Amino acid sequence: MKKLLFPLLLLLALPLSAQTEKQHNFKIAKNLELFNDVYRYLDAMYVDTLDADTIIPMGINAMLSAMDPYTEFYPEQDKKDFQQMVAGKYAGIGAIIHHNYKLNRTVIWEPYEGMPAAEAGLKRGDIILAIDDESMIGKTDDYVSSHLRGEPGTSFMLKINRPSTGKTMKIKITRRAIQMPAIDYAGVKDSIGYIALNQFTENCARDIRNHVINMRKQGVKGLVLDLRDNGGGLEDEAVKLVNIFIPRGKTVVTNRGQLKRMTVEFRTTTEPVDTVMPVVVLVNGNTASASEITSGALQDYDRAVIMGQRTFGKGIVQSTVPLQYNSMLKLTTGKYYIPSGRCIQAIRYTHGRGGKWQEEVPDSLARVFHTAHGREVLDNKGIKPDVEIKPDSLSNISAALFSLIDSTNTVADFEQQYVAKHPTIAPAGEFELSDADYEEFKQLVLKNKFKYDMYTERYLKELKKLAQFEGYYDDAKDEFAALEKKLAHNVEHDLDYHKEEIKNMLASEIVSCYYFQRGVEENGLLHDKVYKEAVRLINNPTEYHKLLQPKKD
Repeated sequence: MKKLLFPLLLLLALPLSAQTEKQHNFKIAKNLELFNDVYRYLDAMYVDTLDADTIIPMGINAMLSAMDPYTEFYPEQDKKDFQQMVAGKYAGIGAIIHHNYKLNRTVIWEPYEGMPAAEAGLKRGDIILAIDDESMIGKTDDYVSSHLRGEPGTSFMLKINRPSTGKTMKIKITRRAIQMPAIDYAGVKDSIGYIALNQFTENCARDIRNHVINMRKQGVKGLVLDLRDNGGGLEDEAVKLVNIFIPRGKTVVTNRGQLKRMTVEFRTTTEPVDTVMPVVVLVNGNTASASEITSGALQDYDRAVIMGQRTFGKGIVQSTVPLQYNSMLKLTTGKYYIPSGRCIQAIRYTHGRGGKWQEEVPDSLARVFHTAHGREVLDNKGIKPDVEIKPDSLSNISAALFSLIDSTNTVADFEQQYVAKHPTIAPAGEFELSDADYEEFKQLVLKNKFKYDMYTERYLKELKKLAQFEGYYDDAKDEFAALEKKLAHNVEHDLDYHKEEIKNMLASEIVSCYYFQRGVEENGLLHDKVYKEAVRLINNPTEYHKLLQPKKD
């Protein structure tokens, strides 16, 4: 009898599976019909006329909101923006604009080097007054941006006011195809190469390969690859980047999805540029996606030392699906696994009747994997660096001063005054503000009556309210009074206390006016403790290679 039981159970299971699939399909058909009925009655009977192009996409987005944050619907009007973001290309003048809250005007914030805006002589802080005689005063930044963009080869007249000189000018600019620079800065100092990659866009790996080849010709003894704040991009560019440093035929990443055709393995396909030169990859909490594939693969092959802070932990991949009427769906189709076999996804997304919720994958569920040399690595919560260095915390006053929404506009005012007085400055890699310059800035801050939210004052007020509510305030009244006196808002004190931090940030802002983004990156290395540690490590080969070997008990 026992011998007959297993086949009988197997036969019973087959119709059950088919029945489950039938129920699943019925649920889909039923709910789609319900959705159609609801909208049909809304359109026919609702008190106001409905716009289908608004209401139905809202319904789609509400459905997608129950998924992960990377699954998104792009109607026809937004599809172009997505494609521009992925490719890093658009047609326009090549500049970042933003709203100056003190002036209530849109201004040029950062012209890109070698682009029409920079070639036409636009400067940071230039106020946009009109485009082709249409006033831009009172218009939103999006509106201004849409008028700056257009078909390549078309020209327009831009009317601006330059606060540093007080002059109003009209400038003719011709739009062209703009390729957003993926590499902020690449250079060699003291025989060590440095490349800062800000995003994985088309051909970025080719550009890095060329830089590495040129650096080797200069006799560099090591390379620092900076992926901090790089949110990722194209997966195949990450594979090509890794291929610069590891041999042909090696697996870099494997995608695994619900559908068989979504399971794809990506291998290196060309000969590497260099397989032995010391490489240090800099990462932080904003290093994500393709950046994590790059840093994780190089770690798994023991080809580079990873330095900085634990990465973001995005171990899922998205695919795009073309839809009718020129719209598009970007959806998560699988997870990716780097060479050691680990997936570094940090967040688990779940949905059900209660809606969507997310949770961090607990440390207790982390599994141990091994690199090519046998070092232990874990599979959750991003890439853990081989050398962990805590980031410097930004002071409250610095965050407020350099915020784009500072109503006093003090930093921008100081920049314009400084640039007006200094036609040239020292090279980006050497420039620093003097103490006299900082004192001038400090006096401007005080003159503008700059204020900001002090956390200590805020929390003391909350504590005082709590003490009053619980009946302890009267007994501690003198102590509260003493604390309020000691913690009184004193901007001058904070400017002195955080002088070096603010001075360095000011220098970086001023450098951008002369040397663009590459200058900002180069200047920032003067005071970058993580970069300095990477350089120190490359200059100590024994210590570097020891980090790539398993720990001995």
